[in-house]
Amino acid sequence: MATDGWQQARAATVALWHRVRPEQDEAIATELRTARSTALTARERGETDREQALVSSWRLRLQDLLDRDPALVGDLRRLVDEQLTPALPEAEQARIHTLVQKARATDHSQVSQSGGDMTTHQAPRL
Repeated sequence: MATDGWQQARAATVALWHRVRPEQDEAIATELRTARSTALTARERGETDREQALVSSWRLRLQDLLDRDPALVGDLRRLVDEQLTPALPEAEQARIHTLVQKARATDHSQVSQSGGDMTTHQAPRL
């Protein structure tokens, strides 16, 4: 919310809302302007918790939009991939990734999965 690409990201987000929830698009535009102002102030003051809270609240709003209409998954993925992620500073872009894991354990087998570092300890069988 505090980057130079913000205007394009905001316009794309409002456009999506206009298409799927036109009755909410003006309110969303206003809320995004307010959120940006709050994010800039938080960044100036070093209030990273406040900045992250804003990010989390908008992440939940997008998730709610998807929960109400699962057919929007492609639209939301394009919004994130083509507009929101490129608007982030490069260091933050590098942290974004998608991870899908599937596992199936049968009989007495075990599955251990991790999206990052993982250490496991297993007691020897007697």
